[in-house]
Amino acid sequence: VQLVESGGGLVQAGGSLRLTCAAAGRIFSMYAAGWFRQAPGKAREERERVAGISSSGGRTYYADSVKGRFTISRDSAKNTVYLQMNSLKPEDTAVYYCAADFDGYRLMTPDYWGQGTQVTVSS
Repeated sequence: VQLVESGGGLVQAGGSLRLTCAAAGRIFSMYAAGWFRQAPGKAREERERVAGISSSGGRTYYADSVKGRFTISRDSAKNTVYLQMNSLKPEDTAVYYCAADFDGYRLMTPDYWGQGTQVTVSS
């Protein structure tokens, strides 16, 4: 499974962005998927789980820091996962990574990672 993120950029606080994760490989539909982020100065091991969605799309997970502001969804026909980010804050600034995890929507043990997309929120 190959994952390619897009949609990052620079936005003012209070603004919105939508991240897209496009997957290559038919088996992607069997995987839960979601998003992590790595804030500036943080190591890979400190990546924060942001949101996850089950293979069916019926279950979702959100970090407390984004609940009520971010929405994850997936389009199985397009092999794509989205992260709609509203009411963005400067502390949301990070590189956002798409991940796929066969074991579940909480993304405890990701099997595949994308290359990341930068999100910068200015105050």
